Amino acid sequence: MGTVTRKRENPPLVVLVLLLSFFFLLMSQTTSSQAAHSPSSNLNYTKYRQVSNLRLERIERHLDKINKLPVMTFESPDGDIIDCVHKRKQPALDHPLLKNHKIQKVPPEIPKLKTVKTDAMNTRDAINNSSAVNWQLWHQNGQRCPKGTVPIRRSKVHDVLRAKSLYDFGKKKRSGLPLSRRVDAPDVVSGNGHEHAIAYTGSSQEIYGAKATINVWDPTIEVVNEFSLSQIWVLSGSFDGADLNSIEAGWQVSPELYGDSRPRLFTYWTSDSYQATGCYNLLCSGFVQTNSRIAIGAAISPVSSVEGSQYDVTILIWKDPKIGNWWMVFGDNTLVGYWPVELFTHLADRATMVEWGGEVVNSRANGEHTSTQMGSGHFADDGFRKASYFRNLEIVDSDNSLSSAQDISILAENTNCYNIKSAYSSEWGTHFYFGGPGRNPQCT
Repeated sequence: MGTVTRKRENPPLVVLVLLLSFFFLLMSQTTSSQAAHSPSSNLNYTKYRQVSNLRLERIERHLDKINKLPVMTFESPDGDIIDCVHKRKQPALDHPLLKNHKIQKVPPEIPKLKTVKTDAMNTRDAINNSSAVNWQLWHQNGQRCPKGTVPIRRSKVHDVLRAKSLYDFGKKKRSGLPLSRRVDAPDVVSGNGHEHAIAYTGSSQEIYGAKATINVWDPTIEVVNEFSLSQIWVLSGSFDGADLNSIEAGWQVSPELYGDSRPRLFTYWTSDSYQATGCYNLLCSGFVQTNSRIAIGAAISPVSSVEGSQYDVTILIWKDPKIGNWWMVFGDNTLVGYWPVELFTHLADRATMVEWGGEVVNSRANGEHTSTQMGSGHFADDGFRKASYFRNLEIVDSDNSLSSAQDISILAENTNCYNIKSAYSSEWGTHFYFGGPGRNPQCT
């Protein structure tokens, strides 16, 4: 009788497994075109290919390298796992160039503006810029990592499976051939689906950092492998060669990288034009985190709304004149960490160009221009509370002081899809509105 009973129990279990498998397969097929539209959607039920045991073993080994043993762990309301890792065990120090690196203990002197300016926060109602420590979803329940540790967003198997390959996981796709342009124009492209709306400095300057306050939105992404971002680029080297050095930071919506459509604080670096070096956030060794409260790659909240409250974050990247490392500040003078000078060639000395603005990937998945939005999804002419903005663009001079960015140029490859409009005021200094909806009757 026992055997008969087991035979009766097993078929429903098999059927259940088959039904679940069919459900996840069905969900994965609709996810790539639909799920990215909702900030609350979770793309961990990735459109899987057949995954071999060997590939899974390789992925697990890689994750074991970058997911360090935590002292404490939190679960964010959005499903992120935040590990508090001892600062001397963080991924940065695995880099071969940082074998003997001593974490910088003495904080650098944060650059100050040369002239006193009106506080921009008093010039526009409904702008909010809270202290950086209150700006991430995982803080909502009062969660903080203990002193001496750094918060790291844990990477999962699903995150790697969404990438094209294990090698590509956490890396920017190389942009492709440069757009026909003046010699001093920035590294923007038309051949690989990357589209921009940016402001930039001349290439003959000696620059030691850059700062801006960036409006935060949650643009719609049409397909999983596209993204939309707003960021600062600090650059040196050759745009046309293989030696471009770039340090980048801002916010980004990337369903492929993060598994959802929330705007997230991100960083990036490369010393060879995005070929082999560098990565997003802490997904490879390089960036040294010193702050115990800011998790790079974690979701930013709240976000701006059309005709509603506007939220922005301030980011500063600059070279410590004493030691030479490139530091990052997020929000109200909160030091996050630094890119060690050892990682770079051209940026070991100084930067020669800064870019501020937006970028999207237009994959033309259906043979037409993507409807992935840049910024808020509104064109620059729509202005405050509709279009996204960068305000108070500043650069760091050789004497470690900030000055308003002067004589900037602006560029957008296809103004029918995304555009930019710059201006100057005593409150917002050098600033611009930018963005767009992507596909529309004029943008096909």
